[in-house]
Amino acid sequence: MLLNSLGCNMGQIPRFGIGGRYEEGRENFFRGRGGDMDAAVVALESVVSQDPTYKDSLTYLGRAYYRKGRYQDAYAILQRALAVNKDDDLGWIALGLTQLRLGQNEKGVETLKGGITMAYKVMKDGYRDYMYWDTRGLIQGALRRSAFLLTKGVEEKDNIVRETDRLLALVDDEENFQRNTRIQNTRPLYGH
Repeated sequence: MLLNSLGCNMGQIPRFGIGGRYEEGRENFFRGRGGDMDAAVVALESVVSQDPTYKDSLTYLGRAYYRKGRYQDAYAILQRALAVNKDDDLGWIALGLTQLRLGQNEKGVETLKGGITMAYKVMKDGYRDYMYWDTRGLIQGALRRSAFLLTKGVEEKDNIVRETDRLLALVDDEENFQRNTRIQNTRPLYGH
């Protein structure tokens, strides 16, 4: 009854406060095609308007704009994200892709080279505090493919975008898997 009075259906629990809005945005973001990217954008915009330095909300918002095809918005937000955290490997990769989509081909390739190099160095066991990361090697393989295409330059733009979009999808799948595994592993057994 309370949920209905708040205008929520039974599948979505309302979240309050900046932390709740952040989790709502991330949850919808990580659902990908099954999620509601519009809801992710609204939630993350709310977080960023209150505290632009809250966790990695700027990067997720920029990536959500990118997924929606809002490349100018993605570009502006990802630049802000990288001003807050210059070591954000996914932020650099997303910015490079956005630059390529906006026709800033040379800049996009250079930005992607830096982002892919950074990601290759940090995406190992322990990445984002996950004990095991990319145990099947899919992300490392995608990083190598993207790096190889980048050595060919702008003439491979379409393949670079396709392969690097695939890389980000693999990273998101792994992150989602890790989050779900962590939740399952922290639940008490047999109700204790």
